[in-house]
Amino acid sequence: MSWLGFELRLILRSRLMLAALLLLSLLASLAVWSGLHEVERQRETIARVGPLNEQDVASVASRYPDSPEGGSPAYYTFYATWDPPSDAAFLALGLRDVAPHVLRVRALGLQAQLYEGEAFNPELALAGRFDFAFVLIYLAPLFMIALLHDLVSGERQAGRLRMLLALPQGTRLWRRRVGLRGLLVFACLALPAAAGAAAAGSGAGVLAVVLLVAAAYLAFWVGMALLVASRGWRSVANATALMGIWAVLTLVLPALANVALTRALPVHQGVDLVLAQREAVHGAWEIPREETMRKFYAGHPEWKNSTPLPETFHWKWYFAFHQLGDESVAPQAQAYRAGLLARQAWTERLGWLLPGVGAQGILHRVAGTDLPAQLAYQDGIARFHAEIRRFYYGYLFGERPFGADDYARRPVYAARSADSPPSVLALSALLALGVLVLALGLTRLARLRP
Repeated sequence: MSWLGFELRLILRSRLMLAALLLLSLLASLAVWSGLHEVERQRETIARVGPLNEQDVASVASRYPDSPEGGSPAYYTFYATWDPPSDAAFLALGLRDVAPHVLRVRALGLQAQLYEGEAFNPELALAGRFDFAFVLIYLAPLFMIALLHDLVSGERQAGRLRMLLALPQGTRLWRRRVGLRGLLVFACLALPAAAGAAAAGSGAGVLAVVLLVAAAYLAFWVGMALLVASRGWRSVANATALMGIWAVLTLVLPALANVALTRALPVHQGVDLVLAQREAVHGAWEIPREETMRKFYAGHPEWKNSTPLPETFHWKWYFAFHQLGDESVAPQAQAYRAGLLARQAWTERLGWLLPGVGAQGILHRVAGTDLPAQLAYQDGIARFHAEIRRFYYGYLFGERPFGADDYARRPVYAARSADSPPSVLALSALLALGVLVLALGLTRLARLRP
């Protein structure tokens, strides 16, 4: 019998190991299925948005078929925007679990519309989404600990350790056992991920990066388990120590680092921008209209030749102070974005030392569900909103009538699918950390003495 068959028989005879591998396979499969189901639900939602929005526009067109300057159509017409999930989004849903992937905007102030989607129940988002990234980062190390914590102590307690260490190929035997158990855990994760990637149509390059991240992360935990298991403690002590290390590296240190980043890089919430913008808009009612228009024309000279305001209400004054409201909070919006990106950069650096943070960040980047992806969607909304304003400003400031045929000329949103290549530095750091800890663990295992 070959060594592989013999080691497999030992694992199959152990009910604990067999149950652990089957359970991990089941959890990984459920996580992949859950991610695929959530992505499909989001795509169905996006598919329904377009027709429903067209019905809404048709209703507005029936109520306001003719407008002398286009004010009513500009005020009441909503435009749907959407952020379609990538083919790899099922692996790590990231911010798509809490950030809006569908947003309706109109020609009024953008900031008040852009961040209204931040209002969600934090208790619902506390547990996070059960996806492949969750299983890999938080659950897979526990199964690796269960399979390797008694690698040496189990043989010592059974009275076979001296005999195994006396064998000429004893070191190779340990490496075979470690390698086989590590490969089985990797297979329990890789097979469901590959099946999900095939079902979602993900590219081979994306799947290769995901499997590389999983292999590097598991290598780190294999090495950590070997460093503890080879210290000569009893199995219970090994398991307790490894569980403590797991809790510190995956729960405690990331939480403390998040608190530290929050205190070091304070960032106001998006709702603060909404309130500031609305305060500026509401305050414009108390400002003389001529002063508002003078400020608007100073920043947008292309419309300065528009006819003076009449004595009665005019829509161009209303939309002018909405635009000025956006411009008044532009420095706050830039600071908010810069603060978020600064936190993101420091989180990536933290991933160089904490493998769980690094692996999660890479998976979210590959899946297109991280902060840069969300900001890219907001940038697309901002560009489209600028098109909407330019479209209606031609009627508002040019005093052109807006007829029924003009509804068909309105701007159309086109979602942009941006590639999400992983950070080479983050991936290299994770690989280096995994290889280093694994090498240390194997070296320590090779120096075992009775």
